[in-house]
Amino acid sequence: MVVGKYLPLLASSLRRKRLRTFFTVSSILIAFLLYGLAASMQYALQSGVDVAGADRLLTMHKVSFTQLLPASYESRIRAVDGVVAVSPQTWFGAWYQDERNQFPAFPSDPEAFLRIYPEIKLPELQKQAWFADRTGALVGRAIADVFGWKVGDTVPLKSAIWRRLDGSDTWDITVRAIYDLPDGGDTRQIVLHQEYFEEAKQQAKGLIGWYVIKISDVNKAQAISKQIDAMFANSPAETKTSSERAMAQSFVNQIGNIGAILSAIVGAVFFTMLLVTANTMAQSVRERTSELGVLKTLGFSNGGVMGMVLGESVLVTLLGGLLGMFLAWWIGVQFGPTLGQYLPGFRVPPDALAKSVVYMLALGVVAGVVPAWQAMRLRIVEALRRD
Repeated sequence: MVVGKYLPLLASSLRRKRLRTFFTVSSILIAFLLYGLAASMQYALQSGVDVAGADRLLTMHKVSFTQLLPASYESRIRAVDGVVAVSPQTWFGAWYQDERNQFPAFPSDPEAFLRIYPEIKLPELQKQAWFADRTGALVGRAIADVFGWKVGDTVPLKSAIWRRLDGSDTWDITVRAIYDLPDGGDTRQIVLHQEYFEEAKQQAKGLIGWYVIKISDVNKAQAISKQIDAMFANSPAETKTSSERAMAQSFVNQIGNIGAILSAIVGAVFFTMLLVTANTMAQSVRERTSELGVLKTLGFSNGGVMGMVLGESVLVTLLGGLLGMFLAWWIGVQFGPTLGQYLPGFRVPPDALAKSVVYMLALGVVAGVVPAWQAMRLRIVEALRRD
């Protein structure tokens, strides 16, 4: 009943100065859009750390991730005590139909890959079919759903990096298995056959990008890492080995400065929006002094007038904030598959959505409390004289 009583007045007030209302709502929309995108980025980065395995090591070139390693390292790494499986991998740079449709893809040894990543779920028949087909591929459920691929389909993948022996950048692969991950894990990856890739590629023969290593005891991760790096010390291709989780956390820590900058920017924008909204509400109260006096004359209590002004402030922030968060969510849905190559799991997390509503309410109350207090203290006689 109370809401129904004040809602027409609030709507009328917002329509009175439509241009000012539009710019205020738009400013708040941008503030919450930035907040949603920053939260999505942080969620994507942290998700990579959470799914990384403590029992998996990454061995890459000591100089740079982009430098390749000899394929001959694999047998020597496999001989290290405590190593269970070794998977050579190389960044493929895959895209499909349009260069904007990029996603992670890399060749690997199928059996070693599944030993290292036991969380991957796929039917036994599909697994055996993938093992048996040199041109077959293991495709994540998310990619298969986006492009409508089914088991048995032949797909012309493009590579931004690797060319075949005939000079073509098109690699025809057959979808032999589609995998899932528990708890809605990211499934935007494709795994090719390492043996087929090595034979068919034109350049960098005998070289791979990095090694993923599964170990039997996580407590020996540091010792095994040091032993592997010591084997290749003073060689033309020295290595750097660390746990997958440590590597992921290190990457997040490096990006963390960017996250802090984004947070600072968002904080500054929120503070600016607080001032803008407060100024808008104060100006609105000044312009409606006589109207507020009439409302008091008609029986509106001081608390009712204060509540109406606060309600208007909260309504403005909710309108702009919800639109901004919806736009951030929409961006995650629309561009998530493309961004997944760099930020798997890029989307607005549920806790950020919940927090955003609290921030909207807080922003509306804080911005409107002073103008609302002024409206409440307004005397009827003085208000009517200002007309």
